[in-house]
Amino acid sequence: MTSPASDGHEHVSPASPDVAAEATRDIADVAAVEVITTAAVHLLSAAAVKVGLADDPETQKDLDEARKLINALAGLITAAAPEISDMHARSLRDGLRSVQLAFREASVIPDPIGQGPGEKWTGPVS
Repeated sequence: MTSPASDGHEHVSPASPDVAAEATRDIADVAAVEVITTAAVHLLSAAAVKVGLADDPETQKDLDEARKLINALAGLITAAAPEISDMHARSLRDGLRSVQLAFREASVIPDPIGQGPGEKWTGPVS
């Protein structure tokens, strides 16, 4: 909910208690596997953009940001894998490996094997 302000900017009105309660009930109905995989997919998508796998790599590539995202993704997948089943973990690991390899390819000076983003949790990727 937004409303125009006298300064020409829109201001967000606080959500009503009913909206907050509904959102809380909605998240309560979502399985943990779905929350974890959704978070992982968001990290994976952002990492792919930052390593230059998107529409406009010249303006979107940022390897420093990609490293952070890949590290977070690797940590999440490694920690969550026993909880989310092999079926879900396998596809997330495949995506992670793809962005790790893309990062290595995009780097002017590649990290030594085993020291690239996420390799602390996944082991060497080559």
